[in-house]
Amino acid sequence: MVPPGVTIRVVLDTNVLVSALLFENGRLAWLRRAWQTAAITPVLAESSARELIRVLAYPKFRLTRADVDRLLADVLPWCETHAGSLKPCQIQVRDPKDQVFLDLALAADVPLLVSGDADLLALRDPLLPLLILTPAEFQIWLENP
Repeated sequence: MVPPGVTIRVVLDTNVLVSALLFENGRLAWLRRAWQTAAITPVLAESSARELIRVLAYPKFRLTRADVDRLLADVLPWCETHAGSLKPCQIQVRDPKDQVFLDLALAADVPLLVSGDADLLALRDPLLPLLILTPAEFQIWLENP
């Protein structure tokens, strides 16, 4: 378990964030509790925040503007914003939409990137010391660092 009072900075990809926000009793609900108890600090950039807002507006979620605002209020106050530029790293993610998460983690010097995306997970070894973990692996890591 991470020692009390220690907050882990982490980049959560959009799918992970959306799952944690939309499904309060889902398999990633623990992430919401983790940031709201300061066990983790999600790190966002303007581009990743815009992506989160865009995805929450998908018609399939059937969210009203008030719903989206409420969900954002459940995460944004606990986030750190990286205001610096996101220089593309030399390692390219196969899906360009995922590049922002890798670039953000490296630019903000964040030790962990959490994603279920195969394109990001495929980059684990070349990016040490950056850890790229699935949500399940991250949960285990938090409990047993």
